[in-house]
Amino acid sequence: MANRDTARTLVIGIGNPDRGDDGVGPLVIELLRERKDRHLMFLDHHGEGTALIEAWDGSAAVFLVDAVRSGAALGAIHRIDARARSVPVQMFHTSSHAFNVAEAIELARVLNRLPPRLIVYGVEGRRFDVGAGMSPEVARATDDVVERLFNEVGGQTSL
Repeated sequence: MANRDTARTLVIGIGNPDRGDDGVGPLVIELLRERKDRHLMFLDHHGEGTALIEAWDGSAAVFLVDAVRSGAALGAIHRIDARARSVPVQMFHTSSHAFNVAEAIELARVLNRLPPRLIVYGVEGRRFDVGAGMSPEVARATDDVVERLFNEVGGQTSL
């Protein structure tokens, strides 16, 4: 477990770049790393629930980025403050794990293991087959997610 005295802001990109739109989380992390901000920590993650809870342990603020499927327009960006409300489980049925992101967040809530700040950015996707390319709409949304993250995190750290 991480030391709570080393409070940090962690951005976790969830997904698999080999599964089309599911690669949005890792792509956002790649773009964020190019900015080389020493106040932020980045993590590419496969999205398995219990490992996710361990990954954010000790973080003051966590921003998760993942592909979702809710029926909204392709490339739409959803922002959910997971401390303020539950994350809709049905949005994360694209996960290749039985225990998805929303379920991990709700388990952490019950176990009192949510970070003090937890924001989820979900990008609406459609292509999740192995070997599929990322939809152009999802690829375009990554730049918007990066900018939104920097604007939101800007109040906590120098970006």
